[in-house]
Amino acid sequence: MKILVVGGGGREHAIIKKLKENPTVEKIYALPGNGGMALDAECHPEIGAKDLEGVSAFCKANPVDFAVVAPDDPLVLGMVDRLESEGIPCFGPRANAAIIEGSKVFSKNLMKKYDIPTAGSETFTDFEKAKAYVESLPCPIVIKADGLALGKGVVIAQTTSEAVEALRGMMLDKMFGESGNSVLVEEFLTGPEVSVLAFTDGETVVPMVSSMDHKRAGDNDTGLNTGGMGTVAPNPFYTKAIAGECMERIFLPTIRAMKAEGRTFQGCLYFGLMLTPGGPKVIEYNCRFGDPETQVVLPLLKTDLLTVMQAVQKGTLKDINVEFSSGSACCVVMASKGYPQKYESGFPITLPATADDEYVFVAGAKMDNGVLKTAGGRVLGAVKTAPTLREAVAGAYALSEKITFANAYKRTDIGKRALSQTEKD
Repeated sequence: MKILVVGGGGREHAIIKKLKENPTVEKIYALPGNGGMALDAECHPEIGAKDLEGVSAFCKANPVDFAVVAPDDPLVLGMVDRLESEGIPCFGPRANAAIIEGSKVFSKNLMKKYDIPTAGSETFTDFEKAKAYVESLPCPIVIKADGLALGKGVVIAQTTSEAVEALRGMMLDKMFGESGNSVLVEEFLTGPEVSVLAFTDGETVVPMVSSMDHKRAGDNDTGLNTGGMGTVAPNPFYTKAIAGECMERIFLPTIRAMKAEGRTFQGCLYFGLMLTPGGPKVIEYNCRFGDPETQVVLPLLKTDLLTVMQAVQKGTLKDINVEFSSGSACCVVMASKGYPQKYESGFPITLPATADDEYVFVAGAKMDNGVLKTAGGRVLGAVKTAPTLREAVAGAYALSEKITFANAYKRTDIGKRALSQTEKD
């Protein structure tokens, strides 16, 4: 089989590595891919992930048997709809279902309508009204841009002035473009955060191993929000009892709500959860695999990924036994110093040989005259799977020490909170 994977980050690299395990896969195309994926896929950096016309033309010139559309932007833009119209079976939701991430206002209204637990909120399109509202609230306050914003359209304001500045940046200064035309002002929830990715064909829901993301740039969750500085799986705060409650009160109700709205969701649905004193609540939905959650979840998947993806696409997920390892995984993201703000790139990267339980998933890198060089904020993720979380964390950091490039930066405490919880239990 010939497979197309749309996207070019560490998430896509993890997906490609897993798809390669299927013996029927003879070739994988990555559009655009990145320099570090070259050993695992045929990359075409000239074709962007949002280029519907370019991807379509490529598929006509290079017929593929199955496509995986991984990032949010092309899903929201209708990449799956386009490829399906040309006879290519796809893993990923159509545009009318991808709106669950494409519009936070839509997803919030969906949760309110179908009684899915979430934070209380109000929606605004007028800056002055939004400003007056936040000035009437106690802090902290959560401000969210309605549309896609590369995972950075959320501000947890500790003071009223911070909240007003966040509103100004989104609504007046258009720091996220059209995504800030509408904003959500939400109550601040407390409790451990959990990421749960789930395979779904619109009827059956199969949650994957839970994970814990580390969003802040600095140790001890300080500094600016990023796309994610590391992950561990499973998340020790996510117990069997909580998982059962989430299935009954959140996962299945969400899938049924989308179907009832005429927006059947087929693909990977990401549930960002907060385990509050009042029970688990939805912080956000994503219409795709998370990044860097995918980098720890897929290495623990024992069932063939392509088989699962084809079952999702065909609507036969209930017939597949999806199994995960009982072990743990840790991903340590190595970034360019200065990320998520200003940083320098273009530095050569040295990668080590890896064992069967080690992975280097490359994100922000390019190939320059045969030399792999940094080309982004988050450069790569060093991943280790092991029987215990402590071994996985130690192994991921040991692997990261063997990777070198100038200006490298990483957090030193990935998994610290999870280990504290695990060893307390």
